[in-house]
Amino acid sequence: MEKIEVHIKKGDNYGDLPLPSYATMCSAGMDLYAAIEDPIIIKPGDTKLISSGIHIALPNGYEAQIRPRSGLALKHGISIVNTPGTVDADYRGPIGIILINHGKNDFTVARGERIAQMVINKVAQANWIIKNTLDETERGEGGYGHTGGHNSL
Repeated sequence: MEKIEVHIKKGDNYGDLPLPSYATMCSAGMDLYAAIEDPIIIKPGDTKLISSGIHIALPNGYEAQIRPRSGLALKHGISIVNTPGTVDADYRGPIGIILINHGKNDFTVARGERIAQMVINKVAQANWIIKNTLDETERGEGGYGHTGGHNSL
């Protein structure tokens, strides 16, 4: 697996929290922690911006995607509003996570809780070439549901 160097700066509220890390050798995402002083309650249907407490400097040609944690989604209905959130290579500000509570109960975010995961990806930028026609494919212009819904036999 390819590894790249990413510079990280801890914010003032990060303190003794561990650096983002991969749970296993083959994990795609690394856990991000709630770098908050006091617990934050997210009521059902509400959103809250939670600080990860870190700033990063990605190399050009890379992005970081901020994604929900599946355990929080399954057990509590907690997700990320703009999933995946994108951190561009030239952004140097704090990384915040916009959590939403899709569950039926209040959810309390505590300091040091794993609230999201961050995946580093290579990116490419498009160079538009205007054409009057596009190459043909088997799918063509088939859109939403063109291959059949869940009730199809």
